[in-house]
Amino acid sequence: MTNSKNTIQQVIALAVIALGLIVLGYVLYSSSAQPAFADLDQFARCLAEKKITMYGSATCPHCQNEKRAFGTSFQYVPYVECTVDPKVCTDAGVEGVPTWIFPDGKRLVGEQGLEKLSAESGCQLPKTD
Repeated sequence: MTNSKNTIQQVIALAVIALGLIVLGYVLYSSSAQPAFADLDQFARCLAEKKITMYGSATCPHCQNEKRAFGTSFQYVPYVECTVDPKVCTDAGVEGVPTWIFPDGKRLVGEQGLEKLSAESGCQLPKTD
């Protein structure tokens, strides 16, 4: 009887720990999911007008960070999902993701952040108060 009681206590303890980790992960993800700037539609559209494309992968955490920084405005960013279109990425010479490719051939490899993308592209970020 003691063994089964200990086993039940261990299972309950593991379930509580697992639940705590899930809640912690959600809280951390939610707080980092907020875009750094409120409205990035114009910035994202500017990148699109300048034909600056991000090549990435759904499994790449740095790619997800780049996307998350744009919030809902990422829908306007030219994006190629390399797991869906590997030939497009190979033909573009993408060796690692994320890679931002400019029409003149300039490349930014790795997580850049909004400020660096703004500086390199000439697209203005919205002013923050």
